[in-house]
Amino acid sequence: MRKSSIRRTCAALAAVTSLALAATACGGTTKEDVKDEGAKAATAGKADPNAATKKGLTVGFLPKQVNNPYFTVADKGGEKALKELGSSYKEVGTSSGTDTAGQVSYVNTLTQQQVDAIAVSAQDPGALCTALKQAMKNDIKVVTYDSDTNPECRNAFISQASADDIGRTQVQQLAEQIGNKGEIAILSAAQTATNQNAWIEIMKDELKDPKYKDIKLVKVAYGDDDAQKSFQQTQGLLQEHPNLKGIISPTTVGIKAAAQYLSGSKYKGKVKLTGLGTPNDMRKYVKNGTVEAFELWDPAKLGELAAHTAVALSSGQITGKEGETFKAGAMGEYTIGKNGVIDLGKPTVFTADNVDQFDF
Repeated sequence: MRKSSIRRTCAALAAVTSLALAATACGGTTKEDVKDEGAKAATAGKADPNAATKKGLTVGFLPKQVNNPYFTVADKGGEKALKELGSSYKEVGTSSGTDTAGQVSYVNTLTQQQVDAIAVSAQDPGALCTALKQAMKNDIKVVTYDSDTNPECRNAFISQASADDIGRTQVQQLAEQIGNKGEIAILSAAQTATNQNAWIEIMKDELKDPKYKDIKLVKVAYGDDDAQKSFQQTQGLLQEHPNLKGIISPTTVGIKAAAQYLSGSKYKGKVKLTGLGTPNDMRKYVKNGTVEAFELWDPAKLGELAAHTAVALSSGQITGKEGETFKAGAMGEYTIGKNGVIDLGKPTVFTADNVDQFDF
C-alpha cells in the first residue's frame, strides 16, 4: 500500500473510531517509511527552493494546551494558512499544560496516522524527543512553535521573537514602571517550559546591568499555566514579600491571573505588572489602571508561520539548515537561523493608547 493510501485510510479511521482503534489499524510502518537510524533526520536531504509547493498535505498541530485562548488563536492561524495552501489541518492535545506523557501519546498517534508534518509547542525540551525522532524517521516533518524541544528533535523552531528581545524588554518595562528600585518577582508557567526558562535566564542577565543595582529579584514562582494556581501564586508572592514592587509574568495565563488578583486587592496600581498577554485578556486591566503596559507577538501569525514552514519542509523547499530561505505567503520571506530557529519578529508593546486596535 502506498504511503498516500495509508494516510487516507488512517484519516478515515480516525474520523469514525477512537484514537486507540485508529492506532491499532495503522500502527505498522513500511521499509520505505523508516530511514537510516544513524542519519540525522533533522538535516537529511538537500533543499530545493524552487520546488513546487505540495498540496493535499496533512499537518497536525499539537499545542502545549488545548482550549488555552492563546493557542486557540495561534492554531487558527495555522488552519487558515493550510487552507490557503491547499492542505489539511488537524489539532490534538491535552487540556493540561504540564501533561508531557499526554503530548508524547499524541505525537505517537499522529505518527501512526502518517500525517505529513507535526507542529508542536513542547511542554518539555526532552520529553518528546524519542517520539519526535521516530516521527522524523517516518518522513514526517517536525516544526516546533512557541516552545522548543532540543534542536535535534525537530526540523525547525518558530520563535515568537528572539529570546533576547523578549527577556530584556520585559525587565526594561518593569524597571521603568518601578523607577529602577525595589523587589520584583517572576510568575512563570511550568518549571520545564523551554521558552519560559530561556526568557528568565535572559531577564536575570539583564538585571546584572549596573543600572538595575537597586532592583532585587526575590523569587521565581510557577503557576503551571493554570489560572487558579497562578492566581494563588500571585497572592502567595505578595504575602511572602510585602515590599514587592513589581511582577513579570511571561505567560498569557499567568499575567491575566495576576492582573485579576491585583485588580481586586489593595495592591492595585501599587504593585506593577507586566509580561506577555493578549489584548483581549488584558484590555480591562489596562483600562482600570492595574497594568500600564505588556507585550506579545501576534499568535495567529506564529501559527501561520508554523504552517508555512511545515509545508515548505514537506515540499523539500527547505530542510531546516541555517541560511535557507523560503516564502511564507503574504508574511514575506524568512531565513532560517542558527539551530534551525526562525524568528517571527519583534514583540508589540500594548498600552492604553493602542490596546483597542487589536482583537486577539
